[in-house]
Amino acid sequence: METVTMLSRTELLRRAAELGPVLRSNSQASEQRRQLNAETLEALGGSGLLRMRVPRSHGGYESDMRTVSEVLAELARGDGSAAWTASVWMISSWMVGLFPESVRDEVFADPDVRISGILSPGAMAAPADGGYLVNGKWSFNTGAQQSTWNVNAAVRPTPDGQHEPVMVLMPMSDLKVIDDWHTSGMCASGSVTTVAENVFVPAERVLPIGPVIGGAHPGQQNPDATMWRAPFMPIACATVGAAAYGLAVAARDAFMERLPGAKITYTDYTEQSAAPLTHLQLAQAEIAIAEAEFHLLRTADLIDTKASSGEQWSLEERARARLDLGAVCLRVKEAVDVLASASGGSSLYSSAPIQRIERDIKALNLHAIMHPDTNFELYGRLACGLPANTQYL
Repeated sequence: METVTMLSRTELLRRAAELGPVLRSNSQASEQRRQLNAETLEALGGSGLLRMRVPRSHGGYESDMRTVSEVLAELARGDGSAAWTASVWMISSWMVGLFPESVRDEVFADPDVRISGILSPGAMAAPADGGYLVNGKWSFNTGAQQSTWNVNAAVRPTPDGQHEPVMVLMPMSDLKVIDDWHTSGMCASGSVTTVAENVFVPAERVLPIGPVIGGAHPGQQNPDATMWRAPFMPIACATVGAAAYGLAVAARDAFMERLPGAKITYTDYTEQSAAPLTHLQLAQAEIAIAEAEFHLLRTADLIDTKASSGEQWSLEERARARLDLGAVCLRVKEAVDVLASASGGSSLYSSAPIQRIERDIKALNLHAIMHPDTNFELYGRLACGLPANTQYL
């Protein structure tokens, strides 16, 4: 096992910013491939950023939540699909850190390992000698074809005749891939469908989901490891929300880059920057972006604060993390819609970053965990004294 010094937020952000030109220059090619291209993949791995949620005992950095959020947002300024895929790999690495030590030793033998994962149970894990036989499939499996391991949700029978959700960790080589990722947004994320057919999973590579969602992590043996001192869902919210927020910043970057010399056709404005409408649009976008940042970092900072103090999470705080994620997605979509509508007809070309950003943001807003209305309803139910209508809190 390799023990390393945790890198500072400043250094990790510097590395993320350094990747920006590489991600941007390859974004269109990655989109055409429907997964990250080789140069982007090599740059991400070489940067060490995928180690941010890997145990320090296995060569990782165990970075705090705010650092992870800011780094992923910076990556999204270069390419939303790259940031989204990295966010899934980081969440999955965090999850594998809860498995027994023998499993961690195997998976993190390479600390730059890429692990994809799905939280929605799509398979049955039937008891077998020494483990389980898994059958089922998982759609939207981001980055699966470029991963070595897959940690996915399934259900297994319980002695009382019911079923409980579990995470099953499998080598990607044990799974079949259905190459069905033909979409209008997040095209380069390679979120294909994977299929398990009588895949044997040893018992030590099966983890109950309930305690993970609740924030009880008995498999994590290091009491000093603050990275796991939180329920799963707030961590997931602050991770995937960062990719959405970074896309809004990317939209602002793209708009400001093309603004000098742009005009408003069929008007007297030879400079778009001189039009009052443009001033209003930029201000509206800036307000929405700032509000998205607030909601993203509110959750990230609460995770870090509670991790340091050891204070337990209330149900309201856990629901507020979902509320914050919904607010991030809503506000970034508002900002990108304004900037895209102000970008003119030339922004329709596939070479224009703003059109891809707009499609990527729309795709994220349709994600079941990220949909603003779903998250707002959940928080509102609890505020009105009703029980939650989901276990994903």
